Amino acid sequence: MKALILVGGFGTRLRPLTFSMPKPLVDFGNKPMILHQIEALKDAGVTEVVLAINHQQPEVMLNFVKEYEKKLDIKITFSQETEPLGTAGPLALARDKLVDESGKPFFVLNSDVICEYPLLEMIEFHKIHGAEASIMVTKVDDPSEYGVVVMEETTSRVESFVEKPLHYVGNKINAGIYLLNPSVLDRIELRRTSIEKEIFPKIASEKKLYAMLLPGFWMDIGQPKDYITGQRLYLDSLRKKSLQELVTGDHIVGNVLVDESVVIGEGCLIGPDVVIGPGCVIGSGVRLFGCTVMRGVRIKEHACISNSIVGWDSTVGRWARVFNRTVLGKDVHVADAEVYSSGTVI
Repeated sequence: MKALILVGGFGTRLRPLTFSMPKPLVDFGNKPMILHQIEALKDAGVTEVVLAINHQQPEVMLNFVKEYEKKLDIKITFSQETEPLGTAGPLALARDKLVDESGKPFFVLNSDVICEYPLLEMIEFHKIHGAEASIMVTKVDDPSEYGVVVMEETTSRVESFVEKPLHYVGNKINAGIYLLNPSVLDRIELRRTSIEKEIFPKIASEKKLYAMLLPGFWMDIGQPKDYITGQRLYLDSLRKKSLQELVTGDHIVGNVLVDESVVIGEGCLIGPDVVIGPGCVIGSGVRLFGCTVMRGVRIKEHACISNSIVGWDSTVGRWARVFNRTVLGKDVHVADAEVYSSGTVI
């Protein structure tokens, strides 16, 4: 099987982190965002992954591919657009990479999505329903902010899509994971096209589109507030499925993921919902909760970080307070002497 991951966005909502790193390679749970998806695809039997990238992606993407092709024993290739093609156009551009004589369906994933990736279950769902296209949907509390998928509950067949409804029509939204027959590519022209607004409604009108309800958690982590929420959900999932990956100790509260190379001082209190990356140094008396601390960060004595993201190789000074969805980019230095940062982007 093959898969295509849509990674062509510019990551503007995750700036300043994406000034230093392409969005798919920004760390989440101590590994590049996109690696969560590639590992899940590998486990589901996918042997080739196509990354649909834009013309401004830097060479660091190539270095990532070289490293993880070997580590995962999976073929990873690029399909590079020279102008924006939306969410469907990249499939037409990559047609020759996705279609072969086997005629097997292929996965398409949005690179911002984090979940438990029940891809084997999706393959079975696709076969049972005889679908031309299957999409995963997830339930949300407030569907008015999303495009709602209206489906027939007994058959799982998609009937229509309603964009940001003013009145309640359902609470299931597109989760950004698809399984498509090669025939879907015949419906897509090589131009800027939306798979959600142009292609899927046509397939639904022919009664060939089905929706599988995604079990477990789901989050689009393409902006800081959702990244932080997604991290909490991800760590909770690890507790249920891979408890051994989380750390414990007198200074740990709740779900905490810490690289083994991290140095932690005395009298700290860390957690819940904290991720600390490789090579970090955490000074004595530090308080961390609901935050990400990326590779190479130094947090000095008695600093406190809450619901924020600290980018690579940054420093947070003594007694500093970093709160309320503050985002520090790469190599940012917060001074000593009780600096207070709330909701800032640096």
